[in-house]
Amino acid sequence: MARVTISKKHCMVNPLKMSPSIGAALAFMGVDNSMPLLHGSQGCTSFGLVLFVRHFREAIPMQTTAMSEVATVLGGFENVEQALENIAARTKPTLIGICTTGISEIKGDDLSGYLKLIRANHPELDHIALVDVSTPDFQGAFQDGWAAAVTRMVEELIDVPQYESTHSRRVNVLPGCHMTPGDIDELRDIFDAFSLDPIFLPDISGSLDGHIPSEFTPTTLGGITVEQIRKMGSAFWTVAIGEHMRGAAITLEHRTGIPYKLFDRLTGLAVNDSLMEFLSEISGVPVPKKYRRQRSQLIDAMLDGHFYFGGKRVAIAAEPDLLSATSHWLHEMGCEIHAAVTTAESPVLAGIPTEEVVIGDLEDLERMSVDADLIVTHSHGRQAAERLHLPLFHIGIPVFDRLGAGQQLSVGYRGTRDLIFEVGNIFMDRVHEPTPETWMPTPQHSQELVTVQLTQ
Repeated sequence: MARVTISKKHCMVNPLKMSPSIGAALAFMGVDNSMPLLHGSQGCTSFGLVLFVRHFREAIPMQTTAMSEVATVLGGFENVEQALENIAARTKPTLIGICTTGISEIKGDDLSGYLKLIRANHPELDHIALVDVSTPDFQGAFQDGWAAAVTRMVEELIDVPQYESTHSRRVNVLPGCHMTPGDIDELRDIFDAFSLDPIFLPDISGSLDGHIPSEFTPTTLGGITVEQIRKMGSAFWTVAIGEHMRGAAITLEHRTGIPYKLFDRLTGLAVNDSLMEFLSEISGVPVPKKYRRQRSQLIDAMLDGHFYFGGKRVAIAAEPDLLSATSHWLHEMGCEIHAAVTTAESPVLAGIPTEEVVIGDLEDLERMSVDADLIVTHSHGRQAAERLHLPLFHIGIPVFDRLGAGQQLSVGYRGTRDLIFEVGNIFMDRVHEPTPETWMPTPQHSQELVTVQLTQ
């Protein structure tokens, strides 16, 4: 059981943590024709906008209430009202997600009260779904903002159905923020193969998957629709992925009575066996041959790759659920989790397969990675990797010095297999370097050693 400690430094150096407000904004981007609105200063929104543009390399819809010094002191009601009026008139969204920031939270703006007054004074906004979410910068991290936004959409948008309206093949899927658009597409194919009808909330595979639209739109250009969200109460099961989605799944269950199944991760052999068994059970459909073959391919990849993973020391820095998924998979492949750094507290941290998990920054990661063989984190860890002369494997957000971050696949049998090849190739490159510290036996050498021992 890992010991969780909090860095005692007076300031963050090369921060790992990202704001909950931009995590919530990304969740709202998974809804079709939506507009995330950050209630705070212009700089808060500009930071998130630049981060997402560099990661996804797409046009990102985000707006701000542009709080000034005076509005911060006197209250931001007029800023919120004016922003909603302008957004409604110019972009015509079906949903506006309003996320608080540190400024508005410290001031104590009653955002829910503001929206009630604005609704009463502006009937032209009646056709637009307005969802507010509390995401202070000083509490939680990126995945907490995502989870809070999804929970609020469940509370505000899903209709409570009549019993007889239950859809016998519809499954609600609540993906965590650590899942890429490519991951969601892969999961949709898996559910479809079991003749199930999955509805993903949020669905960034529709809005941030890198496709070129037929015409420009100032809002999101794909994802789950508000109408589909309202019908989620007619599903017969909910699947949540990542511990931070447990709250949204429980809220959905309390609101509609739909039972849920939580998978803390979907990277690895055993966890995907559990997913296939569960889907087969609820659908009545045997596991398709396609996935039986993919499972066999994954096992073969594990056999091929374990020579290069065994005993390797890996340092990881990521959001709690992404850290959990990555560290467990690497540990199962034979790696030692040499260092683990994360952004916020979470129940999954105690189960990380290492002695200590530090809630800190990338400076902590660099300090703990001196004797490691590989660093695993997002693009802001590249300087530390260069200084330590270690390879860097990119995960999470942001990844701006590589192409295809949005399509990186890590779930299912196929995604796990691809990860083995990617990371295994990094280790193989280290094997062939002419330094004795990084030399490892090849599969052929290992077989020769075993033969010698047997003959002796």
